[in-house]
Amino acid sequence: MKQISIKMRDFVWPAVAAMLLVSFAENAHANSDIERGFEIAARSDRTDLGFGDSEVELTMVLRNAAGQESSRSLKITTLEKPDESVGDKSLVVFDTPRDIEGTALLSHAKILDPDDQWLYLPALKRVKRISSANKSGPFVGSEFAFEDFTAIELNKFDYAYVREEQCGEFICDVVERTPRYENSGYTKQVSWVDQTDFQLRKVEFYDRRGDLLKVLELTDYRNYDGVWRAHKLSMSNVQTNKQTDLIYGDYTFNTGLAANDFVKGRLSRLR
Repeated sequence: MKQISIKMRDFVWPAVAAMLLVSFAENAHANSDIERGFEIAARSDRTDLGFGDSEVELTMVLRNAAGQESSRSLKITTLEKPDESVGDKSLVVFDTPRDIEGTALLSHAKILDPDDQWLYLPALKRVKRISSANKSGPFVGSEFAFEDFTAIELNKFDYAYVREEQCGEFICDVVERTPRYENSGYTKQVSWVDQTDFQLRKVEFYDRRGDLLKVLELTDYRNYDGVWRAHKLSMSNVQTNKQTDLIYGDYTFNTGLAANDFVKGRLSRLR
């Protein structure tokens, strides 16, 4: 009986040691993918630093499942965050069509706390705060949600490297990012970042059930003295076959905007 026990011990401990080594290797690989995913996202995010503030006019083109189109003109102003512990501030104001002229969305991006967002409706002459639970809703009937109109801050997500693959003319790193903030309408986002200019080329958005909901493609990138901007964003809803394009004009940077240009009280005084 003693001899059998020795044999079992001699068999079990090497097996346990092998299992521990496999587990250690898997954890090390997972940690490596997490670190690599964050590094890719951070490198891309930091190519955007130092722009100060910006203004841009653009056209929003809405396309329904039957291919019918309608368009809107708007302007976006942005004030850069002072550091990575806070988020950018932005203001979206619609100029046309007449039924939404003057509609404005003010956003103060946060990191882990819910973003602050206020919507001004000129027809009602009132400012409405967008609750954190409603940020996944469509913004003015487009395929962009309210949360898509706040800055994609680096530390709002957890990251994991997935793979490397061709994306158009580029080789891209594919990175999965999971929202760390509460009440996101997405369980995860899968992003494609090119290895040449380190810019975002495509993002897949997965809904709360974990199903693919939308695909964003970013094209027509232009370099403004080291600051890259995509001039066409196409958001396609794969569940409804609707699409919204944002077509940007030329950006203007360092226009002298300040924090008091991005306060709630200013919304009702916009012209």
